[in-house]
Amino acid sequence: MNAASGTRSQLALAAHAAEDKKAENIVILQMDKSSSAFTDFFLITSGSNPKQVQAIADEVELRLKRAGNYPNSIEGYKQAEWVLIDYVHFVVHVFTESARKFYDLERLWKAAKRLSIADLGKRASASETTEPAAKSAARRKPSKSAASRATGKAIRAATSRPKPATKKTTKRSASKSQARKKK
Repeated sequence: MNAASGTRSQLALAAHAAEDKKAENIVILQMDKSSSAFTDFFLITSGSNPKQVQAIADEVELRLKRAGNYPNSIEGYKQAEWVLIDYVHFVVHVFTESARKFYDLERLWKAAKRLSIADLGKRASASETTEPAAKSAARRKPSKSAASRATGKAIRAATSRPKPATKKTTKRSASKSQARKKK
């Protein structure tokens, strides 16, 4: 599978996850290569309230994690007016209705080509997602660079609490402490 079809299948998976959570007005934009777009596709959708926006975002993230694709970043989840999930080659935007009207990304990126979910390919069948190779891919986490591991280690070291010192008791120290208690 090449990168373009892999991206399209992941995008289709995200769109189906949004559909399953009753997302409204799902729009897929294929960004023009000559534009200043930082990604290849936008998936834009709406929820009727902040809880539904979070549920849609959760389902998209869960389905893609199961397929072995982890988001680069997630923004706006707590406020749930506009949740942005960045998967590098595509970005998922989940809005409340009022925020979607206000930001109007479809108008802003009007030069982008509109795609339907059917254009992305057919939905993966249940048998394809339960194969052993798919299961092992879902468990695999993305590899981190050495710099990323070093940064994470430094952050954990700087923010962790020191471990309490534990007394190691040996027979000799145990007998000395018992002797002191008897005195």
